[in-house]
Amino acid sequence: MEGEQPPKQPRGRGGRGAMVLQALQAAARQPGQIALASATQPGPAVPPFAKTGGAGVQVESESASEDGSSIASGISRMSSGRGALIAQSIKKSLSGELVGAAAVVHEPGKFNIGRGRADIIRALKFATVTMQPGGEPLIPEPIGEDTKSSTLTESMQDLDISDQDGNVVCKKGTSGAKFSGYANWIRLSLKPNMAVFEYEVKFQPSIDARSLRFRILNSQKDKIGSVKSFDGTKLWLPTKLPNEITVLPTTQPLTGEPVTVKIIYKLRIAMDNCVQLYNVLFGRIMRILKMAKVGMNYYSPGGSILVPQHKLEIWPGYITAAHFMEGGLMLMVDVSHRTLQTETCYDVMSDIFKSHKGNFKERVSKELVGAIVLTRYNNQTYRIDDILFDQNAESTFTLKSGEEGITKALCLMPELCFLTGLKDEMRADFRVMKDIAQYTRVTPSVRQASLRTFIKNVNENPEAHQTLADWGLSLDDSLISVEGRILPPETIYFGSKEVPGNEMADFSREACREKVIMPVDLKPKCWVIMYFHKDEQRANKFADMLRQVTRCMGIQVGEPSFVRLQNDRIETYVNNLKQFYHDQLQIAVIIFPTARDDRYSAVKRLACLELKIPTQCINSRTISQDAKLRSVTQKIALQINCKLGGELWALKIPMTGLMVCGIDVYHDPTRRGASVVGFVASMNNTLTRWFSNTSFQHPGDEIVHGLKISLLEALRKYHGLHHSLPRTIIVYRDGVSDGQLKLIEDHEVPQVASIFQNFDSYEPKLSYIVVQKKINTRIFAAMSGRNLDNPPPGSVVDHTITRRYWYDFLLVSQHVRQGTVSPTYYIVVRDTTNLKVDNMQKLSYKLTHLYYNWPGTVRVPAPCQYAHKLAYLIGQSVRKEPGPELADKLYYL
Repeated sequence: MEGEQPPKQPRGRGGRGAMVLQALQAAARQPGQIALASATQPGPAVPPFAKTGGAGVQVESESASEDGSSIASGISRMSSGRGALIAQSIKKSLSGELVGAAAVVHEPGKFNIGRGRADIIRALKFATVTMQPGGEPLIPEPIGEDTKSSTLTESMQDLDISDQDGNVVCKKGTSGAKFSGYANWIRLSLKPNMAVFEYEVKFQPSIDARSLRFRILNSQKDKIGSVKSFDGTKLWLPTKLPNEITVLPTTQPLTGEPVTVKIIYKLRIAMDNCVQLYNVLFGRIMRILKMAKVGMNYYSPGGSILVPQHKLEIWPGYITAAHFMEGGLMLMVDVSHRTLQTETCYDVMSDIFKSHKGNFKERVSKELVGAIVLTRYNNQTYRIDDILFDQNAESTFTLKSGEEGITKALCLMPELCFLTGLKDEMRADFRVMKDIAQYTRVTPSVRQASLRTFIKNVNENPEAHQTLADWGLSLDDSLISVEGRILPPETIYFGSKEVPGNEMADFSREACREKVIMPVDLKPKCWVIMYFHKDEQRANKFADMLRQVTRCMGIQVGEPSFVRLQNDRIETYVNNLKQFYHDQLQIAVIIFPTARDDRYSAVKRLACLELKIPTQCINSRTISQDAKLRSVTQKIALQINCKLGGELWALKIPMTGLMVCGIDVYHDPTRRGASVVGFVASMNNTLTRWFSNTSFQHPGDEIVHGLKISLLEALRKYHGLHHSLPRTIIVYRDGVSDGQLKLIEDHEVPQVASIFQNFDSYEPKLSYIVVQKKINTRIFAAMSGRNLDNPPPGSVVDHTITRRYWYDFLLVSQHVRQGTVSPTYYIVVRDTTNLKVDNMQKLSYKLTHLYYNWPGTVRVPAPCQYAHKLAYLIGQSVRKEPGPELADKLYYL
C-alpha cells in the first residue's frame, strides 16, 4: 500500500505470536486461486525471486513507488532456521515457476529472528495474489476471521518440515598425508516423494494403560493400514488418511465398553527428518533377526560364547543408530559384546551365607543391590533395588493394572536371575580380562566382516527388508568409504634434548632416560615413606631404586624419613601422618599392604583438606617383583615430580597469550551426593603448568555457576604470574551428551564468557570445544594390501560422517596393538579465535601428548584428562574442596 511503512519487527523469543497475529489479519486466498505449494525439494541458498516486467507478472512491495512500479528484491539476510528455508521455497514457487501464478515478494529487511518460523508466517501473509485468465491480478476481498484462521491452519498443515542444505556447516582441513578407508556407517537410501504423516490419537473415554491403547489401535488395521508407528499418543503413517480427522468407533477389549478413537492430522514430515522413526524400525528389525535387547542394545543368545574357567558367557551383538550426517542419511552399526555370568543370584547368596553368616543380609545387599540381572526365560534385564528376605516363591501380592507413567516394582526369584557384567575383582584380574579380550577385541578386518554379515542378514531377510520398504527405505550393501588425513608426528622436547615423533606416538623410553624440563628435588628428611612392618624390605628397595632412576632425570633425591607401622588400621595411617607432618614436608609416600578404598580415601582426605600436601599411594604388590621394580619406580618418580610442581616434557606451541582450559564432571554413582566439576587451566605458553579448581554441583544447581568462579580464579592467577591476561582462551569441555549440545551453546558458553566483564576492556578470543570419547564410530584404514588396519595416531576425518550442522571432526590420537582404535569426537560449539581448521585440529592433537601420567598420547586433550582425574579424586575420596595451596600442583595424578 502506498506510503505504508514496514511493520516493526517483534522481539522476544522469535516474535512468533506477533507474526501469527499479522498473518491472521491478512486476507486469505479465495476459491479458484492458486494454493501454496509444499516445499519438498531443496532450493538454492537464496531463492530466485521474480523480477519486474513480463506479461501476467506483478511484483508487490511495501515500498512501491507512486506510479505503481514495483521493486523486486530478495531477503537481505537469511535466517538459519528451517522455517526460513521453507519460506524460501514458498516464495520460489510463487516467483513465476508455477504456470499462471503471480510472483509476490515481500521485503521485510532482515529475517533473522527466532528459528525462522516468522519467515513462514510472512511468506504465507504476502503470498495471496494470483492471476485471472487474461493476466489481470486477482485481489481477494476481506473475509471473516474464521476463514482466515482455517486457511492459515490448512496452509501450515500442507507444509513439508524437512532439513534443507542451507544450514550445513562444512569446515575441512587440508594439511597432512591423505589415506583412504571405511567407516562403520551404512547409507540409507530414501524412495523419492515419500513422506511421513504425523497424527494425534485420542481415546474417548480416556484410556490410561499404554498397552491397552496399542491393542485398541492395532484392531483398526483395516482402517489405517498395517504399516504404522505409535508411541501411545502420536501416530506416524507412510500414507495420508483421506480425512483430516478420522473417527473410528470400537470396543474396549477387556470390558467390551464402546470406545471412540479420534485420529487428528498434524503435519507432513519429510523422510530426512524422521531419525527417531528409523531407530524404532531398526529395533523391530533386530527382533525379526531373533536378537534380544539387553540394556539399550541387541544381542544374539544363539551365538553365545562360553568362558567356563571364569563362569562367564559372552553374547555378540550390534549397536545401531540412524543419523542425518553431512554425507546424508546413514545408519551407524558397531559390533558389541555383552558379558553375562553363568551363576545366579541364588549362587552368590549361597556363597555369602557360607562365609558371612553373622552379617548375611548386609553382605548380600551390598553385593547385589544395584546389580543388573537377566532372566533367561524372556531375555529381559532388571536392576535390583532391594532384597525381600521375608518373601519366597509361595508369597502372593496384589496385581495393579491400568496405571501409566510409573516404574513397575517386580519381584524376581533369585534362582532365575543371572548377573550381567563383571565384578570388580574380575576386572582387576589380568587373566580374566585377557581371556575375555580374545573374543571382544575385534580387529578392523574382523569388524568389517561382521558388519557385512549384518547388512546381508537385513537385506536377505524378507520381513526385515519389507519393514524398510514399507517406509520407502533401503539399506546399502557396503560401508561408507571415507578419506582422511594424517597429521605429522610431534617433536617432544625434554630438558636435555628433543626427540622426533614416531608413528606410534610413544616416547616412554626417552621419558625415563632424559632430563625433565623442570625438576623438583626431594630434600633430605623433607619427605616420608610410610609402610606396614611386613613391607619394610620392599620400602627400602623402593627408596634405593628411586635415588638411582632419578639421576638421569636431573632430580636429586635425599634420604627420606621412614615410618614403620605395626598395623594397617585406618586410624594408624591417619595418626602417623599427622604426627610426622612438618612445615617443610614435601610429599608423603604411603605403601599399602592391600588395596582398600576406605583407607585410601581417609589418607587423601587428610592430605588434601588438613595437611595440604601431595601424597603418593603405592600398593605393596606393585613393587614386589625385583624384575619390574626399576620400570615401576621410574613411572612413580615422574609422578612425584609432577605432584611437586615440576614439568616433564613439552611440545612446540606456536601461539602466545593462550590459555587452554579443561572441564569434566564426576557424578556420584549412588546419586546421593553432589556432582563434582573439575576445572584446570594452563598458566604458561608451553602449556606445561596448570591451575586447578573444583566445585560441587548439588541437585538443582547450575554447573555454570561453579565454572564462572573457577575461570575467574584462573584468570586472576594468570594475571598474577604474567601481569597480563590471556588474549585467547580455548576450553575443552568433557562430560557432554548429544542432547546437551544446544544447552552448552545457548546457555553455558554465554554465561562463562560473561566473566570477562569483571576486567576492564577485556574481550579475549574464545573457543568452546566439546570432547566426546564414548562414541561408537570406527574408522578402518586401507594402509597396506587388502586387509584393513587401524589408522595411525594423528588421523583426522572431518567430513561425510560428521554432523551436518556442527563444526566438528574425528581425531585418532592413540596407537593400539589389539582390537580397533576408537576416535575422539570434537564439536566446536563456539569459535571466535579465527583459527584455521588445520590449526584447531593440530592443537587438539598436540594436547594429547601433554598428559604427564603417560609418556605417549591419550584419547583426549591433556586438560580434559587432568580435569577428569581431579573430579574423580575429589568426588570419590575427598568429597570436599581441597586447600588452595595445592591448586598449582598436579596432586591428583
